[in-house]
Amino acid sequence: MPEIIGVRFSEHGKTYYFDPAGFAVEKDRLVMVESARGVDCGRCVTPNRPLPEGFDRPLKKVLRLAGEDDLKRLEENHKKEDRAFDICLEKIRRHGLEMKLVAVEYAFDGSKILFYFTADGRVDFRELVKDLASVFHTRIELRQVGVRDEAKMLGGLGVCGREFCCKRFLNDFSPVTIKMAKEQNLSLNPVKISGACGRLMCCLGYEEEAYEALSRITPRPGAAVVTPRGRGVVQEANLLTGRVKVALDDEPEALPETFDRAELRPAAGRGRARAARAEAEEAE
Repeated sequence: MPEIIGVRFSEHGKTYYFDPAGFAVEKDRLVMVESARGVDCGRCVTPNRPLPEGFDRPLKKVLRLAGEDDLKRLEENHKKEDRAFDICLEKIRRHGLEMKLVAVEYAFDGSKILFYFTADGRVDFRELVKDLASVFHTRIELRQVGVRDEAKMLGGLGVCGREFCCKRFLNDFSPVTIKMAKEQNLSLNPVKISGACGRLMCCLGYEEEAYEALSRITPRPGAAVVTPRGRGVVQEANLLTGRVKVALDDEPEALPETFDRAELRPAAGRGRARAARAEAEEAE
């Protein structure tokens, strides 16, 4: 049966799939494969498993398991990356460019060096590329990334005390909106709902599907409902517990009563309009 393995070329990179070509590749084992950058060394993150049904993309084959010479070259490349990072920082300062260097990657065969950076806008780095090429005598590529990618590359601890999700397991960034925070009844203070990257925390989207489902079966504040004790207007609703506070029409002076959402059913009438009129009369 045809098999497949997943390989990453860097900690913060995507997972690419290859034909193991008969090799039994364990997780975290380094393998040599043919990539878009030529022969490259990657780490296996998904060991041998049957080819999924419907997977019709062509797969390149694993060339070999990484040997001693391959590991030695990989270690040399890592040392070169540290040196290249320091040199590039100095060149950026010399050219006065408004950019922040994030990471450096050497191609396995040394044919190319990738410099990742962040910047608020477009940066004219043509002179910088020429300067770096004169130092390293190889192909130079500067790639601008976003602040979320920067956090993924550098890593760190979130407000929860755990490693960044983007560093640990997220392969792609899904859109996160302020609507998610509102629907989950979270504080809209940017400091509390933003990650280290300055963007809305990715974890806001993890439970969004559950909140949307609960929102569909829970009456919203201002809705007119029928309770076991008569008609009323919803004042407050807790999506997770299903507890709903209702101001009863027959007891306008009393505190709102609490009911389970299963006990309520929609009532004919305009609860929101009624509540708005009451607020207007109180203001007058």
